[in-house]
Amino acid sequence: MSSLKNKNLNLPITIISIVIPVLVAILFYLPRPHMEAGFNVQLLPLFHAILNSITAVLLLASLYFIKNGHIKAHKAANLTAVVLSTIFLVSYVTYHFFTESTKFGDTDHNGVVDAVEKAAVGGSRYFYYFILLTHIVLAVVIVPLVLFTLLRGLQSDFVKHKKIARVTWPIWFYVSVTGVVVYIMISPYY
Repeated sequence: MSSLKNKNLNLPITIISIVIPVLVAILFYLPRPHMEAGFNVQLLPLFHAILNSITAVLLLASLYFIKNGHIKAHKAANLTAVVLSTIFLVSYVTYHFFTESTKFGDTDHNGVVDAVEKAAVGGSRYFYYFILLTHIVLAVVIVPLVLFTLLRGLQSDFVKHKKIARVTWPIWFYVSVTGVVVYIMISPYY
């Protein structure tokens, strides 16, 4: 990792941080292909929830490790969380490439939540949409934060690493946990 020591990767991180959310947003407007994925993509939302759960646990472990001076374990936990988050992103894009979005409360699976369906879920839909909206916005924000935090750590710039990690950690943890909450709440409508 010493080759990263003096490299300025701000521009590539900025580009990646813009391209990822733009591509994901475009994905929601593309027509779905009329082909099979070669596997059951309906299993992916559960897989995403598992990845988010493991990431949340790794983030808790990472915090514990750094607070107790276990630098190597801290680094391993964070690198594993980054790898799992990358796998999540690829899997998420794959899922949404092959399927239409599921609507909260759509019990008859026709893609429309009518007044009866809205009444059936009641006020829980406001909670769901609040969690979903904050999850999505912060998922966009977390990409550059994680990348810059990771870079500063790998560059051994621990002053900047620690400073940005204080912002990154709670947001990343929130995104991971709310990813699981969103899955639990939407899963009855898959």
